[in-house]
Amino acid sequence: MQDRSDHNAPMRTIDDEERQARLVARHHLAARTSSLVAVAGDLVGLHASDPASVYLAAWARVRDVHADQVTAALYESRELVRITGMRRTMFVVPRSDVALLQHGCAAAFVPAQTKRLAGVLENSGTASDGSAWLEDVMRRTLGALEARGDALARELGEDVPELRATITFGEGTSWAGTFGVSTRVLFLLATRGEIVRGRPRGSWLSSQYRWVLTEDWLDGPVRAIAADDARRELISRWLATYGPGTRRDLTWWTGFSWTHVKRALAELDATEIALGDSIGYLPADDAWTPAAPGTHVALLPGLDPTTMGWKERSWYLGEHRAALFDRNGNAGPTVWVDGRIVGGWAQDEAAGVVYELLESVAPAAREALDAEATSLTTWLDGTRVTPRFRTPLEKRLG
Repeated sequence: MQDRSDHNAPMRTIDDEERQARLVARHHLAARTSSLVAVAGDLVGLHASDPASVYLAAWARVRDVHADQVTAALYESRELVRITGMRRTMFVVPRSDVALLQHGCAAAFVPAQTKRLAGVLENSGTASDGSAWLEDVMRRTLGALEARGDALARELGEDVPELRATITFGEGTSWAGTFGVSTRVLFLLATRGEIVRGRPRGSWLSSQYRWVLTEDWLDGPVRAIAADDARRELISRWLATYGPGTRRDLTWWTGFSWTHVKRALAELDATEIALGDSIGYLPADDAWTPAAPGTHVALLPGLDPTTMGWKERSWYLGEHRAALFDRNGNAGPTVWVDGRIVGGWAQDEAAGVVYELLESVAPAAREALDAEATSLTTWLDGTRVTPRFRTPLEKRLG
């Protein structure tokens, strides 16, 4: 990493206003673009825990995009793929980036998740040897999926009865609960890169997916890449779009250890930047200074990658966290003006998009927001979208 010991010049300082201008330009909020795949790549994935977020994030950034075009990119051309990535979170990424998330993120979860599930199976009395039981069930699940071509979880349960079981854990404790075996087994197989979520059952709002063998879905295996190389590339891409960001931002967003992040920053020769009282990082060759952004507004969905792009958010979120995030840190729908969150939005009883400002904005921004709300209402065409993670302001408006 470059630091002040490398040269006599003082450390470069970037203030909140410049960070906001960078956000507007690099997150496709200054003007809509024409490429859905480019947007997903530039943002290092679209959050996909809530299916609607993918579509609404695309609407906010891609010119004249229709829901059926997003669906086609996901399930017909398969230019976009849904995969477990950073922080065990679902993302939609370009097909070319699947290997980065698989080898840089998902594969690292496999050993601990396998051990944990095997232990629960043994403690619940389901199996005396949880690891052997699990490997057998996964092998037969893959065989059933190969025979069917694609299948819902319940359909696979018809072929592999063990998948239909419900496991109780932690009896007598505050963390007691139950889970379906199929949920855990299929998640583990997906994390191992052996299966992917295919077309959903129902509309684009559905989260019940048909499962498909990864090699069938991608017409071949996921390309091999060393874990360190994949992590370094993901961090490089994050810096290019989200930088500058702090150590906390990087370790939180990636889910990597500081050891891994620090090594990647050194290999990338990342530049240290002064961000108020904190140190941030940028790509070594990033000397870009954004022009004044003018007036740019956006209505972004819950869990949008921009809203969720940093751990330390005061520079764009201000004091609005309590109204716009749930208790677990999940963002609801947000209103943006010139790289800052200024309010939230929802749909009223007639499925119209309505918003509430949490701070004052210029008349031009208010006029532009009214136009965006009207445009999104038209685009949704009566479809009601309820965020998976509801927040205080969204509940109040909706």
